[in-house]
Amino acid sequence: MPRDVRRKVPSVDALMRSGPGRRASKTVGRAVLKRTLVATLDDVRAAAEKGTEPPDDDAILARAIARAATATFGLTPVINATGVVLHTNLGRAPLPADAVKAVTRAASGYTDLEVDRETGRRSKRTARAELLLASITDAEDALVVNNCAAALVLTLTAIAKGKPVLVSRGELIEIGGEFRIPDIMRASGAKLVEVGTTNRTRLADYRTALDERTAAILKVHPSNYRVVGFTAETPTKDLATLASKHGIPFLYDVGSGLLDHERGFPADEPSVRDALHDGADVVTCSGDKLLGGPQAGCIVGRADIIGRLRLHPLARAVRVDKLQVAALEATLRLYAVDAHDEVPVHRMIHAAPELLAKRAHRLAEHIGGDLEGADARVVHCESVVGGGSMPGQSLPSWGVRVRIPDPPSFAARLRAGSPAVFCRVGEDHVLLDVRTVADEQLRDLARAVFYALEGDDLDDEG
Repeated sequence: MPRDVRRKVPSVDALMRSGPGRRASKTVGRAVLKRTLVATLDDVRAAAEKGTEPPDDDAILARAIARAATATFGLTPVINATGVVLHTNLGRAPLPADAVKAVTRAASGYTDLEVDRETGRRSKRTARAELLLASITDAEDALVVNNCAAALVLTLTAIAKGKPVLVSRGELIEIGGEFRIPDIMRASGAKLVEVGTTNRTRLADYRTALDERTAAILKVHPSNYRVVGFTAETPTKDLATLASKHGIPFLYDVGSGLLDHERGFPADEPSVRDALHDGADVVTCSGDKLLGGPQAGCIVGRADIIGRLRLHPLARAVRVDKLQVAALEATLRLYAVDAHDEVPVHRMIHAAPELLAKRAHRLAEHIGGDLEGADARVVHCESVVGGGSMPGQSLPSWGVRVRIPDPPSFAARLRAGSPAVFCRVGEDHVLLDVRTVADEQLRDLARAVFYALEGDDLDDEG
């Protein structure tokens, strides 16, 4: 970097001692501001080396303060106008109202998390959730852990550490964050034995691979992709029969957490209840996908195997906290009384097209009413479930298309506003899919669009 350019970059101490720096230190904390200043100045120096003129001191400090504020003010509620129902980056499933109330109650004071109020003795923290889960899926027993990956690691560790486990090559999936089934199995200590080919795995392939050392057969539902064309998959019942004949467990990771088949779900999306009915000894799934609850890993199946998992030392390392317990219990209670429509994920997935059309027209009216000449048009669009669920399945939807000269910059202003809005970006427009926008959010969304069109962030007062 040329010497004259280096001289233009201020020091951390100089910015911290400035008036705005001292005031910001009281708001976000001196240590946090100092760390973000160091990172910001590193970015400025890197840009300067490429020929970019460093911004003035106030601009650098403002950028660092914004970073610090983002860190210290915590999670920010956003409006999801992407049409992706289970948007992993936006927190996946919005909780049912009953679950939100349950979390608030549990968070605001003490609870009977691990105590039997009748006897006063210690009890299991997940006993109520597990009773509900086992009852809903018709399983012998159930266990709840932190997430589905933890559920699978615990299961494999407890029953197959150091032993071979058969898995179809077509099911060696990669889930979010570059976590792969082979890596999960390696972490558990189980030995992966690949069976069949990527597109075709027959029962005979499993028979050939089986020997006296085999500890289990594992089936993994490819919940985030589909293999089509020249394919063959061994039916669940056949795998269950083969495993039973050889006296080993048949494990089924269904992933997305559909507890039972309902209206609107494709037949090839396996449910936990169906997997058990077809003979699976242990079934694992997520709590924050199609189940529509908090992050959790649900394990259901044979009581003897679940008992072994519960006593394993790893079970404590992957247990859930009281807030997850409260939210999961409340969500499962809705399933127990057939109140599926109270689960936001199900409500969004099953939303009638005519309802979405009306919502989109209301949004367009709000936008047009606030800003004359805005090119906001109601259009047909396609939503997806997302979150590694129902790949290849689109949901006919409605949205509002806003034509804009610079869509990426406009989307960035929406994300930076208050409320923050996430949308889909096209070549000459942004799209606001209303499937994932609640009715009570429409006016706030319209105001966010108005301010983004004006180039300003929406303040808290709107």
